[in-house]
Amino acid sequence: MAAWHVFRLLRPKQWVKNLFVFAPLLFAADFAQLEPVVSSLLTFAYFCLAASCVYILNDLSDIESDRSHPVKSRSRPLASGHLSVRQASWALGVGLIGLLTGIFVIHWVMIPIGGYIAINVVYSLVARKIPVLDIFTIAFGFVLRVVAGALAISEPLSTWMFVTTFCLALYLAAIKRRHELKNLGSKSRSSLENYTVAIVERFAEIAGTAALVCYAVFAATVKAALVYTIPIVAFGLFRYWFVAEKLKSDESPTEAMLRDWQLIAAVVLWVGVCGGVLLLAGH
Repeated sequence: MAAWHVFRLLRPKQWVKNLFVFAPLLFAADFAQLEPVVSSLLTFAYFCLAASCVYILNDLSDIESDRSHPVKSRSRPLASGHLSVRQASWALGVGLIGLLTGIFVIHWVMIPIGGYIAINVVYSLVARKIPVLDIFTIAFGFVLRVVAGALAISEPLSTWMFVTTFCLALYLAAIKRRHELKNLGSKSRSSLENYTVAIVERFAEIAGTAALVCYAVFAATVKAALVYTIPIVAFGLFRYWFVAEKLKSDESPTEAMLRDWQLIAAVVLWVGVCGGVLLLAGH
């Protein structure tokens, strides 16, 4: 039973965010070659491990506040009492040792992964308490995933991919803050006390629009035929907000996304069209 709660402590549902690692592989059209695919998979695995270590560290530092939280007191293994601090500390130690092996496996790719951990430490200690900075810190974590993916296959990171990823991450973070503010109130997170639903919605609108425009430019610069994927991306942005709007107070947008067949279908279709166009074009 303890093993199951340790697994929950790792928050595997959140690993879907690390799929951003594969973006450079997709647009470099290297997915037909074994070596870059293996390198990307290893990078994804180490990023998942790094993310889980960060989640454990956050849960350890937030255990008291989580125990008084209406949702986290039931959903988090530490706050609910299903795991002890000692058990979580052991899990964190094992995870950190596992991360050290990455120096010998994926070498330089560990630099952005280390940067991701550092940013999240800063986020936990300082940034999450400061409005706007909290959202931007989360966004940079997504950018580092793409940077790691590019390093893994020895491909330069496109400027437009960088900007698109950053804007998309701002959109996702703003939607998450909106959900928290609307359903759990400003007391659920210290930075939310300075937000309103209206201002966070403006953030989401600006970031979503910027992400779509930047993606359109990026797609056109990579291969003109990719412009036909723009409606798919637009649908995904619209659908994600729609799904977030319908969420219950104890659900997260990320977890809800994994249960929405329309969003999943849009992602699969987008990957298929992009991969097909780039592979046929011999890009």
